[in-house]
Amino acid sequence: MAISVVMPALELAQETGKVLVWIKKEGDRVLKGEPLLEIETDKVSFELEAQADGILAGVRSHEGDVVPVGQIIAWLVAPGEQPPADSDTASRGMAEQARPMTAASAPRPAPVSPAAEKPTEGGPRISPKARRMAQELGVDISRIVGTGPGGTISGEDVQAAAAKPAPAPAASESLSAIARLMAERTTQSWTTVPHFFLARDIDASALNAAREQLGRDKFTHTDLLIALVARTLLHHPKMNASWTGSAIRLNPAVNISLAIAVPEGVVGAVIPNAATIAIAEIATQRKDLAERAKSGHLRPTDITGGTFTISNLGMFGVDAFSAIITPPQAAVLAVGRIADRVVAVNGQPAVRPMMTITLSSDHRVVDGAQAAAFLNDLAVALEKPLEKLG
Repeated sequence: MAISVVMPALELAQETGKVLVWIKKEGDRVLKGEPLLEIETDKVSFELEAQADGILAGVRSHEGDVVPVGQIIAWLVAPGEQPPADSDTASRGMAEQARPMTAASAPRPAPVSPAAEKPTEGGPRISPKARRMAQELGVDISRIVGTGPGGTISGEDVQAAAAKPAPAPAASESLSAIARLMAERTTQSWTTVPHFFLARDIDASALNAAREQLGRDKFTHTDLLIALVARTLLHHPKMNASWTGSAIRLNPAVNISLAIAVPEGVVGAVIPNAATIAIAEIATQRKDLAERAKSGHLRPTDITGGTFTISNLGMFGVDAFSAIITPPQAAVLAVGRIADRVVAVNGQPAVRPMMTITLSSDHRVVDGAQAAAFLNDLAVALEKPLEKLG
């Protein structure tokens, strides 16, 4: 039986994916696990792998095409077999199996009719062809009145809208897909998660000394922070937990999500099992993730599975700030810059390199005393880093 290759969904908010390049060509023999093509979503580009052996046939989407999630883009067939003319009932069940191994945890997309897309909540009904045309022509589909059956927006409607004079530009900046997604998620978090905040000033003298001893050119302060935060979380499992909507789930591994600034916004790149790997491995992974995030080449597995987030704005000269939690995580640590301040040492004024860390916590998962205990242990670790890392 022919196996369909569909455009996968990696995130709940994802509506489409873009075909960047076909690695395999029509008629090529393919083995299970081999990459078929490279796809780009709002956040990442990745290689879609074959879910079975077969011959690539019936390629429907070509390089540069923007395809709705769930739509069939090609088939894997047996020798001598012809690909189905359409997504018939017999093949539809196999389409569910044709999901990339790298996105096994992604939500399964519902099949999309090739004739017309169902409208999103509060959105217009539009055919895939018309949506793709609107994206290419830069037409806002929310301003189009569809003339097709049931008010469906057709390609002719999009062309007519594109031919109209463009309205005067508003005094605002349109959001990129990443920025729009970030705006939606931070709004949801801020309005639904009961945040509370705890702050602590840290003497970073020992942290600076540890970086010099380990190799200033090899490690950043962020590498040390990731290692120390992860090891401290082992003793405070509630801080590494997740809110499921009705209960608290204790996560078995400490996966640190690092907030990384990219041109379109911020992405959370994940270092898995950060509590059990050496700081050298943390540094290697952090550098690789940062480089690929800025070039737009993060993989699906790079941005999923985080259990605790660190957001460090010290390199931008920020003294202190409070960060918004990334659900379903229970907390995020905001880190300010290291700067000389006059502080009291043994009752006398002294200049010390100080750093402010601010912990945002979900009150449904942890209470103030639990968060304070974690922050206190973290402060001890930051002021005795080599002892804790050893």
